Amino acid sequence: MRKLCLLLVATALSFNSLVWAQSYKVGPEEKDFNAYLFAYFKGNEVENEALCYAISLDGYNFRTLNKNMPVLDSKKISSTGGVRDPHILRAQDGKTFYMVMTDMTSSKGWDSNRAMVLLKSTDLVNWSSSVVNIQKKYSGQEDLKRVWAPQSIYDAQVDKYMIYWSMKHGDGVDIIYYAYANEDFTDIVGEPKPLFLPENGKSCIDGDIVEKNGLYHLFYKTEGHGNGIKRAITSSLTSGKWVEQQGYKQQTSEAVEGSCIFKLNHSDTYVLLYDVYMDGSYQFCHSKDLDVFENIDAEISMDFHPRHGTVIPITRWELKNLTDKWGVPEGFQMPTASNPIIPGFYADPEILYAEKDQKYYLYPTSDGFDGWGGYYFKTFSSTDLVDWKEEEVILDLKKDVSWANGNSWAPAIIEKKKGRNSYKYYYYYSGGMDGGTKKIGVAVADDPKGPFVDSGKPLIDFKPKGINSGQEIDPDVFTDPKSGKSYLYWGNGYLAAAELQKDMVSLKKNTLKVMTPDATFREGIYVFYRDGLYYFLWAEDDTRSPNYKVRYGYSKSPMGEMTIPEDNIVIMREDSKEIYGAGHNSVLQKPGSDQWYIVYHRMFKPGGVDMANGAGGYHREVCMDEMEFNADGTIKRVIPSN
Repeated sequence: MRKLCLLLVATALSFNSLVWAQSYKVGPEEKDFNAYLFAYFKGNEVENEALCYAISLDGYNFRTLNKNMPVLDSKKISSTGGVRDPHILRAQDGKTFYMVMTDMTSSKGWDSNRAMVLLKSTDLVNWSSSVVNIQKKYSGQEDLKRVWAPQSIYDAQVDKYMIYWSMKHGDGVDIIYYAYANEDFTDIVGEPKPLFLPENGKSCIDGDIVEKNGLYHLFYKTEGHGNGIKRAITSSLTSGKWVEQQGYKQQTSEAVEGSCIFKLNHSDTYVLLYDVYMDGSYQFCHSKDLDVFENIDAEISMDFHPRHGTVIPITRWELKNLTDKWGVPEGFQMPTASNPIIPGFYADPEILYAEKDQKYYLYPTSDGFDGWGGYYFKTFSSTDLVDWKEEEVILDLKKDVSWANGNSWAPAIIEKKKGRNSYKYYYYYSGGMDGGTKKIGVAVADDPKGPFVDSGKPLIDFKPKGINSGQEIDPDVFTDPKSGKSYLYWGNGYLAAAELQKDMVSLKKNTLKVMTPDATFREGIYVFYRDGLYYFLWAEDDTRSPNYKVRYGYSKSPMGEMTIPEDNIVIMREDSKEIYGAGHNSVLQKPGSDQWYIVYHRMFKPGGVDMANGAGGYHREVCMDEMEFNADGTIKRVIPSN
């Protein structure tokens, strides 16, 4: 125990001393995982030594994809014609996957293989691959007998991906070695080194490592002397200092191998599964501390018989991609949730239908940064409002803007037709310099995906006359379909508006008007037109509050006096669905119809509302729901959905 305590202290110091390079947040967050992928092979016949997939919604009940047939051709990716022991790792960028497998067919004998297969994918469907033959790559490997069960893990202390596997030389014992992958994940670099040497000096194979609270937990099989699963712990993967734990972790007296441990989504429970290879079965156990495990076989169901595989959490978007390719298994209930509509932490969504390419575009705030500290903007595109593609970063304040380097918030965009086939896009946004005064800028592009070029100076860097509080943030741009004039609206704590010049990058300052509707106005103005009325929607309360909501008023002109309905809440929290902080929206009219949608953010689920110090207010997700009108033009209350 004293060793373990010292390891914990050392780990905390080591991890806290790391200097992390700033990078764009991409891919899903842990909150977005709501399904699982099980990668496995089926048996010792050559036709069964191939990669197969199964899926699950709960981590307990798995159904095979592709009717339990291989999803990759072993002959095309291996040197032996067979692959075994697949292990998939999600990369640090969130959307790249690395897979490693044993390059082997047992028909040639257990001591016949010398290689492993490395694969890379961005969709779990299409994989590039390469073979790494240890005996051919390195000298002094003439007595190499086997290369078994590779796995990979990200080593944060060196910012590299480690591959570790078991090797046996001559009459020696099986040892778990490691090397780091190259940047393309097509090869390993440097000489393989021992990763873990048990104190008893005997064989160990099938290593599987999971990180928890800064410590690495290695589960491994004791080969030839018990044939069970043991655990060792370290604070540094390459230190060679492991604390071996007492006892075996499997919950059977039968021989087992090929352990895999994964964490259940939105839970502190871990599931350990392993191959009970002598009787052709698989066993599942669970634990909260990675020490004491309980058999949960009674809760498990599978319509296939796997051998040595691994399970990873996936998102509903990734699940859909898999079932689009190989079909939905019979009896499998696909998730029907449509919110959030994009993965990850994003907020303040602006939606645009672009005439140029007849696509929809989302322009959100990049969220998840402490204190709303984001510094770049992205866009997402869709043809159907259901499936969204993450595009490139369209504006990086640190690199592209001279007057701001952070607090990239709440964008607004408008499309302007300039000729028969020519368009311009004007992108208004909030920014600040090192946490200083917030300002509003404008950037211009020829395409809705950018690249956007900043005008070189703030458009709004002043307070309107009579205003001495609040912030110059949250712009909205609107073109009056009656007059063709364009207007900019903005403000936090107050609402201001002014007509834009024809260049769309400067104001007609003599038109500036303060038009704060009432005391509920906080921020996030959005303006649209329908059937002779100009609607003004705004956010009330603080985005860190579960009571953050949207209210509205309407007018007969773009800068006219507002009428505020008695019941003017458009959308707000829905406790029965654990939806909180629903606010700061944009509105979309589906082209050629009277079908309307409200696009908004909410605190992420589950747990955003419970985050300390109001951090749920900058860990938000983007949602969309249909918005309807009463016969008199008033807006019906929108009930936020999951």
